[in-house]
Amino acid sequence: MLHIMDVADTLVDHIKNNYPQDIAIVAYYGSYAQGTATKRSDLDFFFIPATPKGYRASIQFVMQDISFDFWPISWERAERMATYQETNTSIIADSILLYSRSDEDLSRFKKLQQTIIDMPPSQQSFIDKAEEQLRAVYLHLYKLGKAPCEGNITYYRNEAHDVLIQVLSSLALLNRTYLKSGWGKNQSQIMNFALKPARLEEQMDYIMCADSAESIRDACEHLVESMLSLLIEEKAALTGQPSYPDRMKGFYEEVKGILDKLKTACETGNYPIAYFWSIGAQDEIARFIYNAEHGYWPTSLDSSLNYQQVYLSKGLPDLVSVLDPGNFAPLHEAVLCLESGLEKLLIEEGVTINRYETLEQFKLDLEKSLEDANRQNKVRPV
Repeated sequence: MLHIMDVADTLVDHIKNNYPQDIAIVAYYGSYAQGTATKRSDLDFFFIPATPKGYRASIQFVMQDISFDFWPISWERAERMATYQETNTSIIADSILLYSRSDEDLSRFKKLQQTIIDMPPSQQSFIDKAEEQLRAVYLHLYKLGKAPCEGNITYYRNEAHDVLIQVLSSLALLNRTYLKSGWGKNQSQIMNFALKPARLEEQMDYIMCADSAESIRDACEHLVESMLSLLIEEKAALTGQPSYPDRMKGFYEEVKGILDKLKTACETGNYPIAYFWSIGAQDEIARFIYNAEHGYWPTSLDSSLNYQQVYLSKGLPDLVSVLDPGNFAPLHEAVLCLESGLEKLLIEEGVTINRYETLEQFKLDLEKSLEDANRQNKVRPV
């Protein structure tokens, strides 16, 4: 009878004898590491190469009808897993070490595992990661929407499978954790999340069991809508006090360059420039004002433009609505109004605008800024 760990020992001996300086870490993960293995469970290894030669040790094989996968993960990728930048954080978090080349390698790997345990303290960072993960869903929704409803059911199930994986990975991040088991084994963990769409289990079952293309597509759309609503609610819960000086320092000075392009475009009748920069400028300014007011950025996944209401509520003009290739006067007037109105708003909110009339003023301010920085960084004697 095959003893799985005997295979692991053989591989480690192989590494010690043939790659002693080329492989930093060997570990295993999955069902054997978590104590849930069955008689058909495979043994998932990974190793961290220390040199290019180390990558040659990768091997996949079957022994007595059990599969083995000995594959490389770079230190850089392991760090991405440990910081929730990849969805398979459990590979690092729940792995069991079989070999380390040195105490330094062992310490480096343990620090990665400790990073996962400690987790970033900011809920904001997890919400941002969850939003980025959810963004990947929309390609699959688009593909489902473009395919004919009478199409191949296999196609729809493939796309729905990817929708489920991306949504549930996003949901784990929203709950400040990672999925600890493989797909199909993690249902209990998912259903025990504190944050989840109200009808999550029902929606998941419907997606997995639906037998028509249209039903699958509708179920995926409903699940993504529910997940997006939950994400927006969590972002809204982070609302803090308005803080223009911290969040919009230097913004006016930067965006003025765009507004100058718009003025020139209006004066020269260049509609392509007017079109692209008026829409882009208004959206950028609206997003920054929203962040200054709420403490977080509006999500680009929301199909509404509700975040621009804050911009409009400040009395700033709607550039986009006055775009007209046959008449640039209204846009030109609106840009002038926006330039003066934005500066006035920021000054009233305590933002310092760096304006100079002469080069001498600029030089004096540079010297003063340097003196202030040196004064703040000066080490006081004990």
